[in-house]
Amino acid sequence: MQLRLSAIESRAAADGLESWLESQPGVRSARANHRTGAVHLEVGPDRIQIAGLLDRLRERGCEVIGETLRLRIEGMHCASCSTTIEDALRTVPGVLQADVSPGTESADIRYVQTVTDIPRLTAAIESSGYRVRKPPYPSWFPVLRDMNPGPIRLMWAIGGLAALAVLVYSGHRFFTGGWEAFRHRTADMNTLIAVGTGAAWIYSTVAVAAPWLFPEGLAEPFYDVAAVVVTLVVLGQALEVRAKGRTSEAIRKLLDLQARTARVVRDGREIDIPVEEVEAGDIVVVRPGEKVPVDGVVLEGNSAVDESMVTGESIPVGKGPGDEVIGATINKAGSFRFRATKVGKDTALAQIVKMVRQAQGSKPPIARTVDRVSSYFVPAVMIIATAAFAVWYTFGPEPPLTYAVITAVTVLIIACPCALGLATPMSLMVGVGKAAEAGVLIRNGEALQLARGLTTVVLDKTGTITKGQPELTDVVVRESYSEEEVLRLAASAERGSEHPLGEAIVSGARDRGLELDEVAAFEAIAGHGISAAVGDRDVLLGNQRLMRERGLETSYLTEEARRLSSEGKTPMFVAIDGEPAGLIAVADQIKDDSVGAIRRLHELGLEVVMLTGDNERTANAIAAQVGIDRVLAEVLPDQKASQIAALQAEGKTVAMVGDGINDAPALAQADVGIAIGTGTDVAIEAADVTLIGGSLQGVTRAVDVSKATFRNIKQNLFGAFIYNGLGVPVAAGLLYPTFGLLLSPLIAGAAMAFSSVTVVTNANRLRLYEPKGD
Repeated sequence: MQLRLSAIESRAAADGLESWLESQPGVRSARANHRTGAVHLEVGPDRIQIAGLLDRLRERGCEVIGETLRLRIEGMHCASCSTTIEDALRTVPGVLQADVSPGTESADIRYVQTVTDIPRLTAAIESSGYRVRKPPYPSWFPVLRDMNPGPIRLMWAIGGLAALAVLVYSGHRFFTGGWEAFRHRTADMNTLIAVGTGAAWIYSTVAVAAPWLFPEGLAEPFYDVAAVVVTLVVLGQALEVRAKGRTSEAIRKLLDLQARTARVVRDGREIDIPVEEVEAGDIVVVRPGEKVPVDGVVLEGNSAVDESMVTGESIPVGKGPGDEVIGATINKAGSFRFRATKVGKDTALAQIVKMVRQAQGSKPPIARTVDRVSSYFVPAVMIIATAAFAVWYTFGPEPPLTYAVITAVTVLIIACPCALGLATPMSLMVGVGKAAEAGVLIRNGEALQLARGLTTVVLDKTGTITKGQPELTDVVVRESYSEEEVLRLAASAERGSEHPLGEAIVSGARDRGLELDEVAAFEAIAGHGISAAVGDRDVLLGNQRLMRERGLETSYLTEEARRLSSEGKTPMFVAIDGEPAGLIAVADQIKDDSVGAIRRLHELGLEVVMLTGDNERTANAIAAQVGIDRVLAEVLPDQKASQIAALQAEGKTVAMVGDGINDAPALAQADVGIAIGTGTDVAIEAADVTLIGGSLQGVTRAVDVSKATFRNIKQNLFGAFIYNGLGVPVAAGLLYPTFGLLLSPLIAGAAMAFSSVTVVTNANRLRLYEPKGD
């Protein structure tokens, strides 16, 4: 038998583990590899108790790693169904964890492959009364009520057979599910319907077959109750399935974005092939109006690409050599060629679909609470139905048995917790899909729930608030020089420099259409600047200290330098032929939409904090421009997580937004980590939420979607609790003594089906919601 553990610290630890394992019952020998975490066990003839062994391993601090499997399950309708299946799976030896979601109708199972296998897992699910990968075929058989039974027992007998056909053909799932629940000493929605309709059919059959057992005039059958209730419930489930299908529309839309073919260069000629056959490294040709088939890097050509379907940003993005392109985006203008870098399951679109599916199948804390409530609710309903039967039979009007049966059956049917179990997963599925459409990928339901309760948003500066790349901002010159001359000479001097500030000056000069000169001599002065001979001119470019060391007087430029510094810019002094000529300033420019995004965060009632390693003066200057509430400056990379923890210690619920490797610990520490999608893979992996584009507007969209989703969940839960809270007492006959009102089982069945469809329909209203991000 083979196990895989998360980590074994050393060879000595592996030796100790081997000795301990060999002392366990049923284990003959053990070999552990401390590098891979693999443990091989030779098991003796005595049956090994794997569940107990795994528990004891965890007590020693060894986390057992298993395979992960997702199975589609048919026949689930409520939270108690998921609890029943989870309990059944957890009894299978080798199962480490089982999470069942009624919303996605699937089970996520982590198990030890050498101990159990997929057939055993499938058998465990089917033993609970549910099916794996077998699509249901809901149908119903109409039964016409016998309006004049009288003494004509034959007509009733025919009605009984017809009702039995309905119970067997359309309602068998309720009886098999109820029986399996009983075998596992639990109860669920199947139990309620099976007991209710079964009791009605048996009562009716006894009334038809042996009417003399009943008082005069009381031998009346209720076959219509059994048949029509099953019909209504199954019809309601069919409507549910249809409505559920709409909740996965976001994934279908994403999958539909994928191009079907790609034009690649093979053997020197262009050919069209299915997109599945594109390989990494292929040269792909894209013409105007075509979809980009896979992810890659532009080699030649220029164009504008509409990335709105992936990033949520409506403005086409210019693309040229060296720029990355994303599969499924639309080429709007020119043609270009690019080298494929990610294909198949590795493309950005495939990863988006994967994350959306994972999030839709996860459970937020509120859903787990509802699951627990539902597991107690069904047994409570059984008790109420029994009590209602006893009270009506003892104290009810004539005929008491008839009233008692009707009341008990009605309570069982109206109390089915379908709406309660669907309230959270349906809204969650739609909310996660809506967020994905807006360019916001949410990893799990817990992050979506926490986002609505945020009090503080912490923003990294570089690459998050700002573009992350310095740009030329100002050229200040003395009266005897022109801006063009000073900038041309400074940029020419910096042509050979690889420093980001020098590259910003060169790029800025070229953007202004300036022709740069050749450099005859170049010297980099560490920590100070550069010196260069440009044509017949000597150019000195650097900080004020460099100027002083060269004996140049710059006091008349000092005030301008201070002003530029106070604006968060980096000023550099320029001297030409031994004479100060002016200042050139560069800065990491603020993103175009950062100000609007931060203003929107304030409108949502959130405190906005900037966290940066920059000096306090620069940080405050940026903060003043964008409207930041609080600045944490000069923070070293290894201190960022502790700063987040300090904010949490103040009682704040904190979101951290960042894009760099040094942001990863802070993203993990925050209550909700939000990664800028244009950032590093490490940051994205550490985050709970990923913004596909580089805009901070995605943060406001994430919070907006979270608030809207949980408003929807609360509406669903309120409706479900009100329905059951009011429906059960009315069905039990609470209003009969005062108003003479007693519900029919037929009305109860219709109301139950209607409540479930109402919950799913309300969840689908979220599809019309447009998150605010501008």
